[in-house]
Amino acid sequence: MTQELSAAFGDLLDELRAIETKVLDAQLEGQDLLDGYRLTFSLLRVAVDAYVWGDRDKPILVDVISPYLKWGGDNSDAYYQLAPLDPNRTYRVTGNRGDAVYLSMTVYGGPGGGQYSNRIVGTTNDRNLTFDADGNFEFFLSPQPQQGLTLQLDPDAEFALTRDYLTEPQTGRRPTWHIESLDPPARRHDSAEDLTKRLRSAKIWLHEQVSFLPTKIDPPNEILEPFPVPQHAYGWSAADAAYAMGAYDLRPGQALVVTGTSPECVFWNLCLWNPFLHTYDYTYERVTINGAHVTHQPDGSWEIVISDEDPGHPNWVSTAGRAKGLIWLRWFLPEATPARPTCRVVDVADIRKAGA
Repeated sequence: MTQELSAAFGDLLDELRAIETKVLDAQLEGQDLLDGYRLTFSLLRVAVDAYVWGDRDKPILVDVISPYLKWGGDNSDAYYQLAPLDPNRTYRVTGNRGDAVYLSMTVYGGPGGGQYSNRIVGTTNDRNLTFDADGNFEFFLSPQPQQGLTLQLDPDAEFALTRDYLTEPQTGRRPTWHIESLDPPARRHDSAEDLTKRLRSAKIWLHEQVSFLPTKIDPPNEILEPFPVPQHAYGWSAADAAYAMGAYDLRPGQALVVTGTSPECVFWNLCLWNPFLHTYDYTYERVTINGAHVTHQPDGSWEIVISDEDPGHPNWVSTAGRAKGLIWLRWFLPEATPARPTCRVVDVADIRKAGA
């Protein structure tokens, strides 16, 4: 097994090198190119946690999103944690909701071996959880019903992913999660054969994660028709959210004004992304905005201004020096599919005049 282990290790390193080749072949410029290099390490961190270290017998939920860890459509209002699962085991999940306006755990199924998830096994969110007076909750993940709320694990269950959304992520109390295997083995299973499989899975996962990157949306300066809460989902999307995607491409001194309405929902936001579906650095500037911070019109509609220069508009979202990028909107637990937002390109100076 030593030779196979060495070969699997070498293949994983080759896959990392292939990411650089793909980034360079895309002929990206400026900050997008820099983000392409950072992409390699973000994906590697998640792959190592999920496959090299992740233990299905006694899983630990680990952060897969942070200001310095970008993966899979992140945003500044949410925390995400990931843990691998054994569909034959029973787990107790406990936690506290903190100040989240929405939280959930979604179990994803698929072919395994590092291949992309192709369906959602099930989701438990704060609509069907029971909380005590302090915000604590408990439920089970199991192939069989338990004495309490149970999310059933199908034979292809692979991973659990938590989503915690806060309207005030800088000051709000972050939810806590803990997953406990009810009958773990006395000792971790470890062998050269097992690590070889893990390294191979990590390689496949890395390859599939970059298979659709970098992403380009045409035409720019438009938002595509929102798609509703899905009956089925692919990859790592949520089962209880509606989404819309678009792009911007602006010259110096220009702004994109996005106008729309939002149905009743527990949370919605707009994010700006690079071609790898990652937010810009939100530790310096507001590059995302959520509904709790949006100033609405008297009729309930909203107008968000995307530009590099501050136009003096309360709903300004900064492009952080990027002339073009992606736009992503999401609505959790919406009462209806959102109407398509409209977009128009204007001069920043005109917005300033209108607000004067």
